[in-house]
Amino acid sequence: MKAVILAGGKGTRLAPYTTVFPKPLVPLGHRPILDIIVRQLAYYGFNDIILTVGYLAELIQAYFQTANEGLPDVRLTYVKEREPLGTAGSLALVEGLEDTFLVMNGDVLTSLNYAEMVAFHRANGNALTIGIYDKAIPIDLGVIELDSAGNVTGYLEKPVKHYPISMGIYVYEPAVLRYIRRGEHLDFPELVARLLAAGERVMGYTCTDYWLDIGNPGDYQRAQEQFERMPEKFLPGG
Repeated sequence: MKAVILAGGKGTRLAPYTTVFPKPLVPLGHRPILDIIVRQLAYYGFNDIILTVGYLAELIQAYFQTANEGLPDVRLTYVKEREPLGTAGSLALVEGLEDTFLVMNGDVLTSLNYAEMVAFHRANGNALTIGIYDKAIPIDLGVIELDSAGNVTGYLEKPVKHYPISMGIYVYEPAVLRYIRRGEHLDFPELVARLLAAGERVMGYTCTDYWLDIGNPGDYQRAQEQFERMPEKFLPGG
């Protein structure tokens, strides 16, 4: 199976770490997060992995050329964006996506079983499957409930709201690529809107495993702590 890892972003929210190297190379334990992702994908049967790269791409390529001790037997290729094309636009540059394929961000720490997500996608005949995570958002203030006249009908002290959010992990059918024009800047939400408008089947796959986007320093620290506590949870097969 083929997988595409989106590794071209600048990671500005994770500054200052990303001023000297790209976000997919920030370390968890003694490995970059991108190394962990490649090992996970290989374990679940993705032996043809394409990395879309941009910012400091040469460092990513250099890492896998030199610091690949014990790396699984996978084929790694690179597609470089001359200018940022968004979270979906870069897929139009990738050749050979002729069967079901997985796409994911290169800055996600998860224990998701990718093979089970692909099986769900195929069983439901989806054009696109979006990995979904139930995200708890705490509100640190009291929330007032009002009716239309302004009368107080309730008071919630520091409630926690839950939202189904995108994990940055997707399973595509090749037909979806028809909705992406080569060279255009296209972010994933706009692609989803195009698919829905065309009547394509898009479903969510709810993840009950661990997931964290290491997009900011606080989440990066939490990812570090979680990985150091149980590295085997994120490196199946050793």
